[in-house]
Amino acid sequence: MPYEEQLEYKMRLEHKLLSQFGKIEPIIGMYYPYHYRNKVQAAFGYDKRAGKIISGVYQSGSHKIVSVDSCNIEDKKADEIIVTIRKLCKDFKFIPRHVLVKRGFSTNQIMVVIVTGTPILPAKNNFIKALLSAHPEITTIIHNINPYETNLVLGDRENVLYGKGYIEDELLGCTFRISAKSFYQINPSQTEKLYKTAIEYAGFTGNESALDAYCGTGTIGIIAARNGAKNVIGVELEKSAVRDAISNAKRNKIDNIYFYNADATNFINEMAKSGEHLDVVLMDPPRAGSTEEFLDAVATLAPERVVYISCNPETLARDLLYFTSTTSYKVEKIQPVDMFPHTAHVETVVLLSK
Repeated sequence: MPYEEQLEYKMRLEHKLLSQFGKIEPIIGMYYPYHYRNKVQAAFGYDKRAGKIISGVYQSGSHKIVSVDSCNIEDKKADEIIVTIRKLCKDFKFIPRHVLVKRGFSTNQIMVVIVTGTPILPAKNNFIKALLSAHPEITTIIHNINPYETNLVLGDRENVLYGKGYIEDELLGCTFRISAKSFYQINPSQTEKLYKTAIEYAGFTGNESALDAYCGTGTIGIIAARNGAKNVIGVELEKSAVRDAISNAKRNKIDNIYFYNADATNFINEMAKSGEHLDVVLMDPPRAGSTEEFLDAVATLAPERVVYISCNPETLARDLLYFTSTTSYKVEKIQPVDMFPHTAHVETVVLLSK
């Protein structure tokens, strides 16, 4: 489907699901909608019929690997590295479960994560030497051990084989540390547009207290703390993400943000119980959306504005319907952003006011 038609399709979807809440702004598309993914992962296996190691993606709903050498939405360099690893695996006689490559587009730092089922990586020093010889631009290599047969690519144990064990990238003038397991938006140029919209909707004047719920590694909270919020609290359930968030705040010399490792709903309820006040709630939940308990807690806390960043318009519509029908909040603005060209996904920023 031509790119212009994709944007029209996404606008139709937004209108179908969200027009009941107000006017929808024209979608913010991408100038060059290719090779935007800064994170690429490939499953590895052995094709018995062809007698060779293959790598690529799982066929939908199966564990059959479809061989992929390059993809129009993936970072070209990441694809090249994965193909090199596949060739090296033949020489070194081992097959990883997965390989994950992350690249900081603005810093050009590259992380390679090799996932195996056991702690053994044959001839690892020579393997690393060969990989770095082919790709000297790699800045860190990690060996991740995942012995379990689950849908999760990464296990809990990892060893840094080369470099610092993390990479950094820049967004809106802030530097962020990205580890193997930490969440980071995969399309940096569109993320900047998304976050600029969210900060604009938050309407910071220098006097507001804000909460960044589901804060991950603290990206949007740190940007808010630098761009007009008086102080920001970030709440996140994943421990390693909170560690990254704290180091990200230090790295950017931002001292008006505080991070807590907690469930966002419980945390907000506790805040409301102790009579604390917030002016703005920034929320960026996973694809499953938020929960009624969380939205009830937000209403109890009664901020002036709620900025909801959603990666799934269906759960967004459900949450907005619940929130606007059970509280005194109403939708003011709706801005779709095309974060994932050539896929059916669409990101949306919504401003709700009391």
